[in-house]
Amino acid sequence: MATRTVRLDAAAEATLADLRRRTDQSISEVIRRSLQAYSRELEADIRMRPGEVYRKLGLPREGERAVAPARLAKQVIADVIRKRHEQ
Repeated sequence: MATRTVRLDAAAEATLADLRRRTDQSISEVIRRSLQAYSRELEADIRMRPGEVYRKLGLPREGERAVAPARLAKQVIADVIRKRHEQ
């Protein structure tokens, strides 16, 4: 088994302590389960259809105004995704 060293800010450390307290699991087990959950979340995102991605991002639906011309769609979508991940 590999040993890893990670740096956690105060908020992440508090979350880790809270998860350990609530689950009575070791740090290693909490981190293993967290990685598995994150992997499942990413897998679910990868399998989304384009319409589901647009809805999740809050992009306009039928009858709503476009946020940019169609020729700029790729850039606008990339900007929306980037902003969502920064939050």
